[in-house]
Amino acid sequence: MYEVTAENKSHTVQFTILCFSDLPHLQIPLFITFLTIYLNIVFGNTAVFSAIVFDSHLHTPMYIFLSNLSVLDISYTSTTLPKLLSMLSTQHKVTSLIGCMTQMYFFIVFGCTEMFLLAVMAYDRYVAICHPLHYTLLMSPRTCLIAIISVWIVGLLEPLVFTVFVANLSFCSSNQIDHFLCDPSPLLKLSCSDTTHVNMTTYILGALVGMCTFMPTLVSYVYIIYNIMNIHSAGGRSKTFSTCGSHLTCVLLFYASTLTLYMRPTSMYSPKQDKYFSLLYIILIPLLNPIIYTLMNKQFKEAFKKMTKCFMSSKE
Repeated sequence: MYEVTAENKSHTVQFTILCFSDLPHLQIPLFITFLTIYLNIVFGNTAVFSAIVFDSHLHTPMYIFLSNLSVLDISYTSTTLPKLLSMLSTQHKVTSLIGCMTQMYFFIVFGCTEMFLLAVMAYDRYVAICHPLHYTLLMSPRTCLIAIISVWIVGLLEPLVFTVFVANLSFCSSNQIDHFLCDPSPLLKLSCSDTTHVNMTTYILGALVGMCTFMPTLVSYVYIIYNIMNIHSAGGRSKTFSTCGSHLTCVLLFYASTLTLYMRPTSMYSPKQDKYFSLLYIILIPLLNPIIYTLMNKQFKEAFKKMTKCFMSSKE
């Protein structure tokens, strides 16, 4: 079996992404469907970002974090869907090693960054509900700026070691990736090298990221729910919950889809199932996040209406 050496592999290694080759009769309907979904994701998250920038009343930590979440959701889907649309429309499914590594790196970056951002947003809601008198002190503009910069830096650095390890593997002549993106799992199966160190790195980094994001989010909401339950009036409980309900929904949606994708029993793993679970994970969250925040947040709905009226009046 032909093996590509380290000296020339960056120039010779190419991968064929099978995409949805098993559905040749559905290429056009799939293209239309994914294009519609992608445009809705971009429009919805751009609308959220624009409303926050437009309305000075939304220049608070919660909405600043939300604007970053909107940027993340657009970026996350933009690492996969435009390439998928191109493959469906042109049927050109070959990508270089550099192109594959680039897509994989940013795919992990934006997913990891979102996990840290959701944890920071959970802490913000914890401070707002459990320590309201200290909110302006604990969530000052300087603290928010440091938190946002830290989240992005950690997200950019976390996949570096893993990506370098994968890029330095040797790949055999069988270079077909049974996926619609350069996903790490099918990619590692194509390697002729020993991938033990790569798998170990994956487990260690995954555990660290999981502990550093899931646990703070969980602890924050345990305290939030406990605090809400201690409010005597039903109206008070409802009003307090409304300040974190949209974020909690997004967190539940994110972790439910993540656990469905990565924590299934081994017997349920298959390339075809992974492909469709990944698609659900990539599309569902960025598509629903803007809807959740607009439907469950009265202040945001008012800001969006105000921005829309201002835009319509300027056109007239």
